[in-house]
Formats: sequence, structure tokens, C-alpha cells
Amino acid sequence: MAASIESLLGEISDIEDPVEELQHLKTAILSIPISALRDAVTGQRFDVIFSLLNTNERDQIELCVDILDRILLALSPLYLVQHFRDALQNGLTHHADAVRILALTQIGRIVAHPEAVTDILNNDEVLREVVHCIGGDNIAAAKPAISSLSKLSHSKAGLDKLFRSDLLKDLKDVMATSDIVRYRVYELVVDIASVSAVSLGYCASSGLISQLLAELTGEDVLIRATAIEMVTGLAQSQHGRQHLAQQGVMDKVSNMIRGADTDPFSSLYLPGLVKFFGNLAIMDSPQHVCEAYPAFQNKVFEMTLDPDPVMIGVALDTLGLLGSTVEGKQVLHKTGDKFKAVLVRMSQLANLGATEMRVRSLEAIAHLLTLQVEHQTEDLLALTESWFHLLSDQPMDMITTISVQPFPELHCVALRIFIAIAPQPWGQRLMVSTPSFMEFIVDRSTGKTKEAKDAKFELVGALVGTSTATNILGSQHYLRLRTYLREGPYYVAAVAAVSTEGAE
Repeated sequence: MAASIESLLGEISDIEDPVEELQHLKTAILSIPISALRDAVTGQRFDVIFSLLNTNERDQIELCVDILDRILLALSPLYLVQHFRDALQNGLTHHADAVRILALTQIGRIVAHPEAVTDILNNDEVLREVVHCIGGDNIAAAKPAISSLSKLSHSKAGLDKLFRSDLLKDLKDVMATSDIVRYRVYELVVDIASVSAVSLGYCASSGLISQLLAELTGEDVLIRATAIEMVTGLAQSQHGRQHLAQQGVMDKVSNMIRGADTDPFSSLYLPGLVKFFGNLAIMDSPQHVCEAYPAFQNKVFEMTLDPDPVMIGVALDTLGLLGSTVEGKQVLHKTGDKFKAVLVRMSQLANLGATEMRVRSLEAIAHLLTLQVEHQTEDLLALTESWFHLLSDQPMDMITTISVQPFPELHCVALRIFIAIAPQPWGQRLMVSTPSFMEFIVDRSTGKTKEAKDAKFELVGALVGTSTATNILGSQHYLRLRTYLREGPYYVAAVAAVSTEGAE
């Protein structure tokens, strides 16, 4: 096959319109498994393919990119930097996005290699061009450029090159291109800062993090909304949260939530502020966040009553996030009647809202009701049971009714609520005492999709897997559930054929 590739390369170099021959070469290369392709192409000269990129013919460029993408992927990063560095560098300034993306993808492989990266670190021109690719019109080319620089920064040498050389000036010059490009650079900085406290130190000393934080209170509300998303990313790491706290960002965001009531444009950035604190609560401590920044919790409760579906959706997601932890459940419980009113509102949305809102509400309720076996204290079991009964006068009937409606997404998320209460003794007692419910669980005719079958199977497993199931459900129901579990989620009972021999 190597000889075939070599002969095809020879044919291509001798003709004026090589599109047909390029197609043959592409077919030949794609026919070789990637594991065997390295031996077939190592030592071959592909200069002719790179040279054919110097055209405005779209078909020719696409074929060359497809061929090179496959070939270069088969070669090691060290081989690439030794034999194709100049060609890849030229690709960074090509007029076609596909060629730039090809070059950036391979450079991303090189900078992730512990030996090959040294060559790139010593080549300021290549790095400068990668930085400039962040400022291009096409986000598809900017993404691999950001990724390459992020990988480069995983070493001290890479951090020094990016933040303690002239490359930092190039980065800041590119930021001035537009608001969109500025936020691409912020994305890069947040990616790097999230890796370690050392990386964060480099980013902070560059002044770029301070610049990002200043955008939170800028005049442009759309920029504020984007800034809070970036800052939320920075809060994913412990060292990031510590830095934000030291800079007073939590207090600043809390004040922005308080001031949102008097800002007619707050709907554009308020969801981001709430998401910031929701993520912070899960990463840090729901109790600490809700007690230290009460404006956050109060705003979430208010948003469940907001007519704007965006606000309602964010509130539901945040409540589900908070309620997914024991500490979060306890924090919500402490608010007393305030949260009870919110839970009633969630039940109304689950019954009467638009389909997407119903799904998000049911998902949040499932998180609130979930209680792992190791957390099943008497108080917490009483809490989840009381919340379940706030949903309706007949909550079992309510959720069952939703689960049999002809909307697969509703069917599955309603089953999530049953899965949540299945390991809890009070949930099992409700199930076995609700007429026809145990038959509903083992009825394979409900829910035809794979997702629905998987959810039903998970529900059965949640029941059978508890120590209380035999006593509460009774041996007959327990054995039927064990049989269902043994047969698997996709079991179909065989139907005996009826003989019609002799019938007219």
C-alpha cells in the first residue's frame, strides 16, 4: 500500500488539475486502518499536497485537508515537529479556515507532547500566529488556538512564555479586536487559571483577571452577562474561589442581585448571577452561601413566581442543585413556609407548565426528594415525606398520571421522582398501598423508548436494592420485582404461536 501511495503522489505532482488523483489518494489512505497508516506514510514526501493548498479552488483545498488530516494524525507529534513544522506554520496564515484548523489541531498535539513542545516554545513566530488565530472571524479556528495555548501553559516554561514574554503583549493586542475576541482570551485565561494556584498567579499578575472582574460592573449589560459566566468558570476550583473572595467578588455579585430590582435590564444578567451562587453553594457549602448572601436565596424564591420562563427555569435548576445535597435540604427547610410555597409552585409548574418547564420542575423535585440510604435519618425521612405530600392531595396519582402521558421526556422524569422515593421506607409504603401501582411498575407495555425502559429498570433496582423492601412490599411483590430485574430492561415475553392447520 505504501508503494500505491508513493505512485499516486508521483502522478499528482505531474498534472495540472489534480482533483481526481487527490480523490484516489484520499480513498487509498482512508482504506488503511490508522494503526497501519504510520508505516505506510513514514518517509513519504507530502510536500506536493501542502503545495496544492496554495490555491483558491475549494474542492482541491478540501481534498488536501482531508488527506493531510488523516496522514498527520497517524504520525507522532515528535515526527510532525521534525518534518512538518514549517508547513504547519504556513498553514496558520492560510486564507481557508479548514487549513488553519488543520494546522492548529496538529500544533495542539505537539504542545501536549513533553518533548515536541520544546520546539514550539522556542518558536515565537508560531506562537504569535496561534495567538492571532484567536482573533479570527471563525470561532471554529479560534477554539483549537485557545486549546493549544491552554495545553502549552501546563508547564512552567509554557506559563513563562505566555505571560512573561512579548507574547503577552500580542495577547492583549488581539483582545482589542472586538468584544467577542476579548472574551475568547478571557476563556483562555480562565482555563489556565483553573489548573492550579500557580497558574492562577501567572494569570493574576498579567492583569487579565482584574480586567475580567472589572467587566462585572461595566455599563454594557450584555458584557456583564458574559463576564459572570467567565467568573463562574473561575469559581470551579478552590484556589479560584479563594481568589474571588479575596477580591470581594462574592459581595459584589450579591450587591448586583440586590440592585437588580431597580435595573430594567437586569433580566439579561440576573440568571448568570444566580447560577454563580448556585454553583458556589455546591462547590463550597449551601449553608454558608445562603447565610452569608441571603439575597441569593431570596431571589431564587422570587424567580419561581416570575412570569419570565428564563427566570423560572434558572430558579428551578438552582433549587434542584441546592436540594441535591443534605445540607441544601436543611437550608431550604429552615426557611419554613417560604420554601413550602415554592414547592407548591413547583408542583403547579409540573402539572400545568409548558413541556420544558414541566420537565425542569420534575427534575428539581426529584433532586429535592432524593435521599441516599446513608443519610436516612428519622428527621430527613420525615422531611422528604412532608415535601412529597405538599405536591398534591394525591401525589402518587399525580406523578403516575404525568408518567403515562404521551411525552417520552415527561414519562422518564416522572419516573425519576419514583426512583428518588423508592429507597425510602415511607416511599415503599406509599407504593405498595397505592392501588395498581405495583402492577404499573412491572408492566412492560408502558414506556416504549430505550430511555423509558432504562428508567423503569432503575426504579425496580432502587426498590429491590433496599433492606426494607421484603418486609414492606411483601414477598409476592418482591419476587416479581426480582424476576423483572433478572430479565433485564428490554425483555420481551415469547408469544406462543397458535396452530391453524386444517383451517380454511
